[in-house]
Amino acid sequence: MSLPSLNFYPGPSKVYDQVKDYLALAFEEGILGIQHRSEKFVEISKNTVALLKKKLNIPQDYYVFFTSSATECWEIITQSLVKQLSFHVYNGAFGQKWLEYARKLQPNSTGIAFDLNAEINVNELNIPAQTDVICITQNETSNGTQIKENNILNLLNRFPDPLIAVDATSSMAGINLKYIKADIWYASVQKCFGLPAGMGIMVCSPRTIIRAKQLNERRHYNSLVPMYEKMLNFQTTHTPNVLNIYLLNKVLEQRPLIKVIDKDLVQRAQQLYDFFQEQVTSNLTLLVENPDVRSHTVLAIKADPKLVEEVKRNATRHNLTLGNGYGAWAKNSFRVANFPAINDEEYEILKEFFLKYYA
Repeated sequence: MSLPSLNFYPGPSKVYDQVKDYLALAFEEGILGIQHRSEKFVEISKNTVALLKKKLNIPQDYYVFFTSSATECWEIITQSLVKQLSFHVYNGAFGQKWLEYARKLQPNSTGIAFDLNAEINVNELNIPAQTDVICITQNETSNGTQIKENNILNLLNRFPDPLIAVDATSSMAGINLKYIKADIWYASVQKCFGLPAGMGIMVCSPRTIIRAKQLNERRHYNSLVPMYEKMLNFQTTHTPNVLNIYLLNKVLEQRPLIKVIDKDLVQRAQQLYDFFQEQVTSNLTLLVENPDVRSHTVLAIKADPKLVEEVKRNATRHNLTLGNGYGAWAKNSFRVANFPAINDEEYEILKEFFLKYYA
């Protein structure tokens, strides 16, 4: 009998075990064929928004939108909230890609890169006066770093006029984010939400909607003002991923509050970092040397490219899926997800693998 395959890839990653039952329930309840203007959909949408606010501690006056992906949120933010330029502060591949995409729509958008092991030095940032949105990546999936909430608050305090947009793709629903400290937060559901890929969540402050109304951009199916107007009645401007919204509703019902999940993930992340530092061969080291900027949800391990490939192949032979390196670290690193849907017993199996072959 073969061992079950364990997925530690940082997205798409493991879905909650209960999703199998929720899929069957969706079929039985006729969810797969309901109209997105129907009362049934509106009920599901309304309940899901309420659960998101309750379980993730999102302020009641913030607005929640369903998108196709986190990547789509780049487009929505740039086309609907940026009149002149956005300013991007980044240290990895996804933050850089956000800037590159923004420039396609707003060529004057600019930014600055900071070091992998550094925190953002807010006091030294030189942000153009005409900046409409400051864009940061709270959890950089490509290299396993994070920006702590006090740095986000410092940005807000020093630059009170621009909106602050936060990529929380690998941390939303895993970490207890302080949404009130920024204007826009977005993520995809195939990571800490423990769901199949194909949907994004965007959370916006009241100030964001005011700015969107002032710009009043309405040229696209996903323009923010029409999205806002539809979501006043818990509907969407386009046919959404009805199944994933339903699955999100069901998963949120059974999940504990985010403060409980946060505590467990932070504790497990530290245990995993300690394990790789203390019990694994010195040929495998942590990519991020500064513990103050290490992500709680994505760990990055570096090594000689040949060893990285050997570790991944060996893991695959043992039914363990590790994440490839990404961007500048594609060849000399691999990544390990620390997401809520992956249980402690699975990490023990992962540790046994490394102790057997790489201690």
